[in-house]
Amino acid sequence: MPEGDLFSKKIGSSKPENAVNTQKAPLAARMRPCSLDEYSGQQHILKSGMLLRRAIESDRIQSLIFYGPPGTGKTSLAQIIANYTESKFVRLSGVESNVAEMRTVLSGAANRLENTGRPTLLFIDEIHRFNKSQQDVLLPDVEGGTIRLVGATTHNPFFFVNSPLVSRSQIFELNPLSEADILTLLKRSLSDEERGLGHLNMKVSDEALQHLALVSDGDARKALNSLEIAALTTPHDSEGAIEVTIEVAEQCIQKKAVVYDGDGDQHYDTISAFIKSIRGSDPDAALYWLAKMVHAGEDPRFITRRLMISASEDIGLADPMALVLSVSAHQAAEFVGWPEARIPIAEATVYLATANKSNSAYLAINSALAEVENGRTIPVPKHLRDGHYSGSKRLGNGEGYKYSHDYDGHYVNQDYLGVDARFYEPTEQGVEKKIKDRVKHWRSLQKKVEADGS
Repeated sequence: MPEGDLFSKKIGSSKPENAVNTQKAPLAARMRPCSLDEYSGQQHILKSGMLLRRAIESDRIQSLIFYGPPGTGKTSLAQIIANYTESKFVRLSGVESNVAEMRTVLSGAANRLENTGRPTLLFIDEIHRFNKSQQDVLLPDVEGGTIRLVGATTHNPFFFVNSPLVSRSQIFELNPLSEADILTLLKRSLSDEERGLGHLNMKVSDEALQHLALVSDGDARKALNSLEIAALTTPHDSEGAIEVTIEVAEQCIQKKAVVYDGDGDQHYDTISAFIKSIRGSDPDAALYWLAKMVHAGEDPRFITRRLMISASEDIGLADPMALVLSVSAHQAAEFVGWPEARIPIAEATVYLATANKSNSAYLAINSALAEVENGRTIPVPKHLRDGHYSGSKRLGNGEGYKYSHDYDGHYVNQDYLGVDARFYEPTEQGVEKKIKDRVKHWRSLQKKVEADGS
């Protein structure tokens, strides 16, 4: 292929020369954005003034790794960078490429840079699939500036990409696209007559578009390809139009629509019912509301955050393992993603719903906060102050402090607040009953000392 065929247009160009124009290519490939202004989503790294955007616009790109779920624009962003920086775009696959092919590409990049001064942007899709030896081949050319490396991975690069390569790269995490971002892409594809479906006489209901945007799970490729399936398989109506209804959209994305808005009443009402079912110790109801959110494509992190809050607020010290299991479910769900994430989330849901309940810790911190906000400020007693720095002894800091481990039972009666106050009142639920017994014993010792006047 001639040297000038890839991304030879200048930065102001509306479309790079390698943009896919053929109607035979999938819609998602044809609709790849051609500029940063056309790119949807990822504003946390690409909005005006952010580091990555400044680096692209000032042509200061070296080695990058994009980490995020499928369909979030990793490949498109790499192509846009190549266009902006007038770089030769070369793509390799972590699944298919071998060391010999990599060395050929790297040698060509070195020759190109020496003979023409033109940099090469080497995009490696699924870079985590390269073994250590393959990744090590890249290091000298990355470090020497022979290539501008852009790696894409759906796996956390800090775990799946070699440390030397990670240390030489800037890591940017791409998030699932929002429903609004995907709606923008779908509508753009319907109006674009050259690359999209604008040349077709299509009537797509707002309800159908909303459904495709919602259940595509932040994956633009999935949404666009589903819309294209609808366009190619739906017969024309009596007026010669292709009408895409909600029923057609459900069939094309193979997911039934449920009454659930991602950021409205259904979103909050369902999570409210979910948490109240857990609090009410009804695992069946909790599982139903969980299933509704899973089916509707809710963000698993939103669900697991609520589980962790519930474990602390509604279960607390009655069963401390509830929070441990909730955190584990959150980490597992984030690691494996949908659909398998439903399993650890369901496990945590059932555990929390069937656990002993106590909100004593929740009430205790609220009571303490109210005292801090509305009561007088209590100074730290001198015997509890830091006595390690030079001069602290002259101030009397730490003097008289009793080290608990020097006493029987690793407990010694001692004033830790300076005033008489009670915030925590343990219940007799589950594990907390033992805590209540211990606290009751310690408080009785304290009262005895106070009564004796010592």
